[in-house]
Amino acid sequence: MEDVQKGRTLAFSSAAHRGFAPVVLREREKERDNDSYASTLSLAAARRFLSASLVIPSLVWAKELLYKDYNFDHKFSLSIPNSTGLGLIATGLKKDQVFAGDISTLYKSGNTTVDVKVDTYSNVSTKVTVNDILHGTKAALSFNIPDHKSGKLDVQYLHPHAAVDSSIGLNPSPLLELSAAIGSKDLCLGAEVGFNTTSASFTKYNAGVAFNKPDFSAALMLADKGQTLKTSYIHYVDRPDGFTVAAEMTHRFSSFENRFTIGSSQLIDPKTVLKTRFSDDGKAAFQCQRTWRPNSLITVSAEYDSTKIFSSSTKFGLALSLKP
Repeated sequence: MEDVQKGRTLAFSSAAHRGFAPVVLREREKERDNDSYASTLSLAAARRFLSASLVIPSLVWAKELLYKDYNFDHKFSLSIPNSTGLGLIATGLKKDQVFAGDISTLYKSGNTTVDVKVDTYSNVSTKVTVNDILHGTKAALSFNIPDHKSGKLDVQYLHPHAAVDSSIGLNPSPLLELSAAIGSKDLCLGAEVGFNTTSASFTKYNAGVAFNKPDFSAALMLADKGQTLKTSYIHYVDRPDGFTVAAEMTHRFSSFENRFTIGSSQLIDPKTVLKTRFSDDGKAAFQCQRTWRPNSLITVSAEYDSTKIFSSSTKFGLALSLKP
């Protein structure tokens, strides 16, 4: 199971700088050759299903293409892995005239992983994850310092064709969350609910369905307590440059508002990928990302806003990622 999850992570990582479509498509074709594909599909759907980073597979792939690594500020990150199990990651971000950064340490020993992050505001966030407490079960404890009410316990259970993810806040008025999914290599169904124990009310209830084929993926979901309908589609074109297109549409029933975003990705050369994005609010963006050495990336992004006539309508960003 862990090997399959690692393969998915590597696919996304490689897609970011070697071309989105070819790597993801190859990984998906490999996974379809064994039953573990359904497990990966269900696991993805169970991880904060329909949350801020939508995780039904087709939604993930579409959002990766449309939004991943678009940055219109100055960003720097340095990753220092260690064979002893201790890794270090330092990041810095300059937005306008404000600089923010953090340092993360990741320690792995057996089935246990400890992740500690300290930011420029002296906030310390810690997460301890234990894998395989029982067969197919993983538990994670997270908390922030100095916020003594931030503790949370998360438990996941995986089955070859289903997954359940539950969490509870470790405070006097905890928030309960439960998400579940069932899936096969072609179809994935999932739902999520959140319950506030203080007010005895539901904070969210969402549901969705995803359909996957080797050359395309599509998803439909009902979010925001049934007030929003979202759909996502990504298509892998059979071309040497790995040309891929994606689209995302949103309809709000209360205001009858419709929003959409479309984008594309293709290889310029084996080390350079070019992405474009257009949205209904008059914004157009492009991104060029190059692997200038193994595991090290430089990304240039730009965005033009056609609605800003009398102010600055163009934004530029530069991101540098180093990994020795």
